[in-house]
Amino acid sequence: MHARQPVPPSLFRLALLQAGVVTREQAVGCGLGARAIDRLVADGRWLRLAPGVYWLFPARPPGTPGARPPWVTRAWAGCLLGGDRARLGGAAAGHLWGLDPEPPELITVLVPHGGTVPRHQGQGAAGWAGRWSFVRERAAVRDPRSPGSPPRTGLTDTVLDLVAADGDAVRWTTAAVQTGRVSVHGLRAAADRRARLRHRRRLLVTLDDLAVGAESALELVYLRAVERAHGLPVAERQVRRRDTRADVLYRDFGLLVELDGRRGHEGAGRFRDMRRDNRATTDGLATLRYGWSDVRDRPCEVAAQVAENLVRRGWTGLPARCARCRRVA
Repeated sequence: MHARQPVPPSLFRLALLQAGVVTREQAVGCGLGARAIDRLVADGRWLRLAPGVYWLFPARPPGTPGARPPWVTRAWAGCLLGGDRARLGGAAAGHLWGLDPEPPELITVLVPHGGTVPRHQGQGAAGWAGRWSFVRERAAVRDPRSPGSPPRTGLTDTVLDLVAADGDAVRWTTAAVQTGRVSVHGLRAAADRRARLRHRRRLLVTLDDLAVGAESALELVYLRAVERAHGLPVAERQVRRRDTRADVLYRDFGLLVELDGRRGHEGAGRFRDMRRDNRATTDGLATLRYGWSDVRDRPCEVAAQVAENLVRRGWTGLPARCARCRRVA
């Protein structure tokens, strides 16, 4: 009987860099024989994720059904299946950049222009469905750099791809800008470089609104559906005051509008809001506070309240009636 070949430490080190995943080629390159690889799979110590791709740390006793690999493990497996310079794109890249907390079930893997798209799609060898979608990139569309682990499209390109896919420019641009790792100018420049971009106009309009200071999806809805739609004065946005920032400030009329998109805003956050409102009152400012349900579902009512407070504090204008106001009347 031949002695069992141990797994080389170099292969373990490589696997740790790839969320526990290695290819057969990598294993052989580290000195592990083909028979040893097959034995490790047969014994249940390794889990075969796809042809030639293995998970080294399934954490299960030999002979028992395999557990579902973590999402990042499946993402790495897709990149390795895609070949040299393959990277994650679309919703998978968006999740890794923090734009969406939920990882997508279908993992998009971009294969370089001129590369071979694997025929292995969807159902994996380990028995779960809907794992990878391999897409060949068009030449010179995205930045070729692939930051992070697993490798992925850059944040700017990821935002453009997500907007092109579903048209939700507000969601993706605000999420990206709030990370502090991309600017409105950078997104616009990237959009200008793309010859073809679905939902381009929607994206550019949203970037214009972000450029005036709105940072969140709720702030954009307030700007569009409340302030502009009803002809209210143009406010300053994200104004730094002492150790806080005001969402919307009508400086000439001493009125603050604070917008909170969080649900169940209680505890420490609630007390921070109280302290901020108290400081504003001390400074002679009135504060109105609205959440998602107010701005999204009752923008005309919000506009009427803001206008009433502006008039009380010296505004001589008149609020306009938007199309929604006229429908309700």
